[in-house]
Amino acid sequence: MKGKVILAGGVLGLVAPILVQLGNPPNMGVCIACFLRDITGALGLHRAATVQYLRPEILGLVLGAFFSALATREFRAMGGSSTLTRFTLAFLAMIGMLIFLGCPVRTVLRLAGGDLNALVGLVGLVAGVAVGVWFLNRGFSLGRAVPQSKVSGYIFPLGIIILLLPLFVKTPFILFSQQGPGSMHAPVLISLAAGLVVGILSQRSRLCMVGGIRDFVLFRDPHLLYGFLAVLVMALAGNLLLGHFKLGFAGQPIAHTDGLWNFLGMALAGWAAVLLGGCPLRQLVAAGEGNTDCAVTVLGFMAGAAVAHNFGLAAGPQGVPVAGQVAVVIGLVAVFALAFFNTARLALTQGVKSNAQGS
Repeated sequence: MKGKVILAGGVLGLVAPILVQLGNPPNMGVCIACFLRDITGALGLHRAATVQYLRPEILGLVLGAFFSALATREFRAMGGSSTLTRFTLAFLAMIGMLIFLGCPVRTVLRLAGGDLNALVGLVGLVAGVAVGVWFLNRGFSLGRAVPQSKVSGYIFPLGIIILLLPLFVKTPFILFSQQGPGSMHAPVLISLAAGLVVGILSQRSRLCMVGGIRDFVLFRDPHLLYGFLAVLVMALAGNLLLGHFKLGFAGQPIAHTDGLWNFLGMALAGWAAVLLGGCPLRQLVAAGEGNTDCAVTVLGFMAGAAVAHNFGLAAGPQGVPVAGQVAVVIGLVAVFALAFFNTARLALTQGVKSNAQGS
């Protein structure tokens, strides 16, 4: 299994600089948060004209996981555990990621490109996951998913298949950026193929950035971290070979140098993600496997992206707006409340059961 994780991480790390070379935004060969944000814009859910594109990498990733799960008989329609809480946590995680300007995958890819601001973000991510693990150790739970009808599991992959059509047949109601990061993309078929391969490998290996940190903190199990390191090593090698490596804090592409908010943004994202059970990459893969809770989580990410850009919360190369700073603080308070009350609720339930058994 360790070999599968290393292979999945290595392929992801290698694919990212190649996609940059072919046209994707620099230091953003693959970014789940940024690409979901672009898809949200393409659907007209936000009007930031520079970040609107139906990213084939995301569509391919879900379909790769879907086909892999079907082929290996691992497709399971499951869900129904704390749906609204999951949506809210995902919403808040996306706010944090758009303050940092990247998901856990892009954190590693930015670091592999020499962006030292990503090192600050990585420290924030680890801190957020560690706080989330503290709550897990005290009984935090969103409840258990239960079997759903197979139709429910097919809805999300079917929606992804439908979204493929506007990539090849232009429609007036799908928006495509004419400038900015949204206008920068590799050829559609290459991006789609890259997504399919990464989706298949991620489904087979259970690759997850947040899960790797969580398992190491909880159990001292480095298994998933090998994938994390493989992404870093292969992306670094690719960037050096292709001339994309630039070491430093200043002048990094699609990044800002405000260390405090880089840290807090990723702390918020990591905390929320560990309570959700995985990073955005893992959520997309699991949604492709039929998990409707994870499909709702992806919708929560997209809702967070829509609000972040419609209300001026998202950061940019110039820095983090005051509204975004306020949103992060509110987000941290909200995640604490959700973590606390879902932990307290479980403790109370267990206490009632113990009392009933003793009487």
